[in-house]
Amino acid sequence: MYNPETEVLFPGKAIGSLSNLRGESWQNLVAEVMRKPVDSAEQTAFLLMMIKIGGCISCNVDSFRAMRGCPACAQLNIKRYKGSDDDLVKLFQQMLQDAQSYLARKH
Repeated sequence: MYNPETEVLFPGKAIGSLSNLRGESWQNLVAEVMRKPVDSAEQTAFLLMMIKIGGCISCNVDSFRAMRGCPACAQLNIKRYKGSDDDLVKLFQQMLQDAQSYLARKH
């Protein structure tokens, strides 16, 4: 059964649904990323982080995760994340460095 909320990888449109799932530093990160343009390094880094946390690469249309939809899967992964909010922010910063390096090489 196909869910229209399922994408190939974590969709940027689902970022806002993650805002109130953790503490203040997480909420600030989500708010900051949402203020950035869709093609910004910050949005790219956030998507990369969520793809890594959620295991989106191994997901397929027939999986239980896909049937629930990307927003629901992402929310569950953020709620279950074992690290602290600061760990999530550090992971985001690492992904941001990777995204900025890639974009610098591309241009």
